[in-house]
Amino acid sequence: MKMHNARNCIVAGGAGFLGSHLCDRLLGAGHTVTALDDLSTGSEANISHLRDHDRFRFVKHDVLEPYDLEGDWLFNLACPASPPKYQADPVRTTLISVIGTLNGLRLAERRGMRFFQASTSEVYGDPEVHPQMESYVGAVNPIGPRACYDEGKRCAESLCFDFHRRHSVDIRVVRIFNTYGPRMDPEDGRVVSNFVTQALKGLPLTIYGSGQQTRSFCYVDDLVAGFMGMMEQDVDIGPVNIGNAEEFSMLELAKIVKEVIPTTSEIEFRPLPADDPKQRRPDTTRAHEAFGFCATRHVRDGIRATAEDFASRFRTTATVR
Repeated sequence: MKMHNARNCIVAGGAGFLGSHLCDRLLGAGHTVTALDDLSTGSEANISHLRDHDRFRFVKHDVLEPYDLEGDWLFNLACPASPPKYQADPVRTTLISVIGTLNGLRLAERRGMRFFQASTSEVYGDPEVHPQMESYVGAVNPIGPRACYDEGKRCAESLCFDFHRRHSVDIRVVRIFNTYGPRMDPEDGRVVSNFVTQALKGLPLTIYGSGQQTRSFCYVDDLVAGFMGMMEQDVDIGPVNIGNAEEFSMLELAKIVKEVIPTTSEIEFRPLPADDPKQRRPDTTRAHEAFGFCATRHVRDGIRATAEDFASRFRTTATVR
């Protein structure tokens, strides 16, 4: 039985790391969910616990092809997000960002849906302003190896606002900063998954560059709470930063991981990849003012939960403190 104000929701990319957690949250709030995913980077394992839920269904579909489903809210999370994965087929990454978003916006226009766009802090590039606020237009290299994702997401934002201005589509755009937690792909190449996997397996913790570059790490539950807050409010269409404003260097993060996971792993330095940002931290004032957003999970607690999840999947007896 539906709860009052329950909505039919479509989550494109619903079998991915973030998408599967969003499906959980929507179902927990009483909504009906259709998860759409081609499983190119998502995994049915992420949503296996939802298969028998009476308000959930899974549709295997590539968002590069148009789709037509009924719904009230459409969440567009469909895109590879880790550098190794989005650089593996850069042309497809750009097309997913642009054509996938276009297909979703056209559906939202036809069906009168509210459209949620999962954008990224990568639209800021290697920022010259710190922390990054939404008014900053970014410093992105349009021809570098990361451009397929960075510029694809920038173009997707442009499409959202043009559909809003020209076709009155009700949009909500968030810019996601580094997020981590259970169900991450251990092989996705991002720093938290790298460090946790390496520590659990006793391998060197690989730091690219000097280790002084900084990031802010948002636990997945906090991020999804931000998604819900953004979608439920009528004050701000975005773009709005969602992330944790606490900042750590890569060396500081490695130290925390070694404290949480007792390991013999040493630190190994490697060359810094091209166009890797030196610092990244969100100004979340706008999200706080619009819907009271505040990330609360400390990175040490989040790393512990992530490590426990990875350890269970690796079937390792490694201890997590």
